[in-house]
Amino acid sequence: MACYDEEGRKIEAPAHAIGADLSDLSIEELQECIVALKQEISRVEAAVEGKSGSIAAAEAFFKT
Repeated sequence: MACYDEEGRKIEAPAHAIGADLSDLSIEELQECIVALKQEISRVEAAVEGKSGSIAAAEAFFKT
């Protein structure tokens, strides 16, 4: 069953959900999941680095 947003556009389901059953996926689909997950890891790591930098800057500012 397809899902649609308020404007009638079709909402695409995510390619893979964490913890989902992998047995029905092909090797190509599994490789695509790996690529997508690595991209997500990079995005999350960048967010962590950004927040760490903000914390360090705030700590330096309030120490003076």
